[in-house]
Amino acid sequence: MIYIILAILVGGLSTTGTLIYALGFVVPEGFLWGGLAVVIAMVIGWVMSGYLISVIKSGIDLDDEVPEFVWWDNFITGFDNFIVSIVYFIIPAFIVAVVGYATNIYGNIMTVAMAIVAEAQGAYLGTSVIAYDAIAQAMVNLVFALATTISVAVVLFVIFSFLQTMAEARLANTGSLSEALNVFEAAKDIKRIGVAKVIIVILLIFVVVAVIEMVLSAVYSYVPFLSILSVIVGPYLVFFAQRAVGLLYSDIA
Repeated sequence: MIYIILAILVGGLSTTGTLIYALGFVVPEGFLWGGLAVVIAMVIGWVMSGYLISVIKSGIDLDDEVPEFVWWDNFITGFDNFIVSIVYFIIPAFIVAVVGYATNIYGNIMTVAMAIVAEAQGAYLGTSVIAYDAIAQAMVNLVFALATTISVAVVLFVIFSFLQTMAEARLANTGSLSEALNVFEAAKDIKRIGVAKVIIVILLIFVVVAVIEMVLSAVYSYVPFLSILSVIVGPYLVFFAQRAVGLLYSDIA
């Protein structure tokens, strides 16, 4: 119930804060109060994130008791988890940016855009000589660059999502941010547990949650007032996922 209340607070504060902040362009005070509301929502979000890490910890310890909120500890752990999320996002994002640069995706976009603009201007002035070969080659280069970059991005973000899951488990198990940020050890943890096992369990978690969400969405479409149940069901699905990760990691903890 505490988690549900906090989730409602975060949703209300972030939505209201964003709207008030937008009004700051009309009423300058909106920047202050809107920004304050968003910051408070972020702080509460860190507490919630820290609590979810404690749920993983209960799974690692095979503890059947529901973990209690320890506000300051949850806040610190949640902030650490925020740092973990940023790092495990920045690494693949940086690599994708490098791949995009190497395939000249940005230059190819500009080449195609300039070719289209040049043809449009030529058609308007009546001097158009359509360079099919040039445009076709530019499009081929762009498609190749996009396909390569997107493929690399998908693979990297999938891999790092698994690594981040291990990082969160390491944070729960050790309470150490440095241990959680050790990408190589997180990769070794996947190997220790078993690559196939990790992939299967995490995919099963995803499938179970997705199926339940789909069924509930269908129910809500027929009985709209039951959508209020999502406020309760949502957190339990999150707890289920975190608990499962903890049980998975308990094999090597």
